[in-house]
Amino acid sequence: MTGLSSGDRVVCRYGGVPQEGTYITERDGKAVIKLDTGYNIGVSHTECDLLEKWSPAVPPEVAISQDETLPLLSILSTGGTIASRIDYRTGAVTSQFDAADILRAIPGLSTIARYRTHKLYTILSENMTPGIWQELARAVYNEIDAGAMGVIVTHGTDTMAYSAAAVSFMVESPVPVVFVGSQRSADRPSSDNVMNALCSASAATSPLGEVAVVMHDSTSDDRCAIHRGTRVRKMHTSRRDAFRSIGIPPLGYVEYPSLDVKLSGHAVTRGEKEPGLCDSLEEKCGLVYFHPGMDAGILECYRGYRGLAIAGTGLGHVNTGLIEGLKSLIDEGCVVVMTSQCLHGRVCDRVYDTGRDLLRAGVVEGGDMLPEVALVKLMWVLGNLPDREKATAMMEMNLAGEINRRSLHGL
Repeated sequence: MTGLSSGDRVVCRYGGVPQEGTYITERDGKAVIKLDTGYNIGVSHTECDLLEKWSPAVPPEVAISQDETLPLLSILSTGGTIASRIDYRTGAVTSQFDAADILRAIPGLSTIARYRTHKLYTILSENMTPGIWQELARAVYNEIDAGAMGVIVTHGTDTMAYSAAAVSFMVESPVPVVFVGSQRSADRPSSDNVMNALCSASAATSPLGEVAVVMHDSTSDDRCAIHRGTRVRKMHTSRRDAFRSIGIPPLGYVEYPSLDVKLSGHAVTRGEKEPGLCDSLEEKCGLVYFHPGMDAGILECYRGYRGLAIAGTGLGHVNTGLIEGLKSLIDEGCVVVMTSQCLHGRVCDRVYDTGRDLLRAGVVEGGDMLPEVALVKLMWVLGNLPDREKATAMMEMNLAGEINRRSLHGL
């Protein structure tokens, strides 16, 4: 039938089988229907019958009940899929909830703690910027200073590891600062938002005392892993267990549905640090992934930059044609840090001639830092240490668990 509007409930015949869902829009002459399974299909309008017209009426807001005897947590919302729902105007998932909406949508949170909520941004994480990282770091510090026993940051998954690393460097925290997101929006039956949110709240009330990312550990709803904020990476585009600790085991796990938290021996524990904020960043820093045949002219794009992280091959190499260009940048004051695309293991530029030439040019070895973490660390170090020699020395130090003294067997 024609005359359907976005949000209307319909039943459609697809392959001869009736399927119920929600009409989204028309595309290429087809009606786009979001099925109750969460998937979209395109069918002829003649195969659809109206069940119920969509009403734009907004339901009354439900008050949030707080148990004053429970520990106080803060939820800082930046958006992302965990704070998203379907937009029937476009058929896309958009970031529309704020922190208080999340509490209403996941009532189980109120059994774990009481909450202060604050919406910083309502964006998808590809729109994050260093300026927003700074605002986030200040907000985290202010919540800790105001007495929060833990801070939860809701965030899109695509760049969550960058933000977690940035806050790890900018904020000294004696309490858990837990980043959490979801791979699948709340309107999908396979959404991971509820479990991830509940596990993040339990981690935020645990003895943990550092910045972490809490997400599904497997494709089943059995437990979440707690990852260090400077050693975590998103490793899959859509699986619920997309996040992995790189180079170290997870800091611990949150069992589900019991929500029991088990921390490992290498986790920083609550109260080990004094609260502190150092939120300056140097934005004139870049990240370059080397590839075979890479033109040295690419480096001219970074002329005038104060820092450059390189994701090199193997032990930390680029082709010999790039070395002179890197030396030129370094001579002009740029700090160049070498990391590896391999993710596991560490850079060592003393084995092959190329590596030794890079060291002679002034390139800094980044140990086993992840390339994106090296970028964020460069921004932070150069934002706080204008002296290049001191900044270079600090890039080789372990500041927030980003560099392991030795590579662990099997990781």
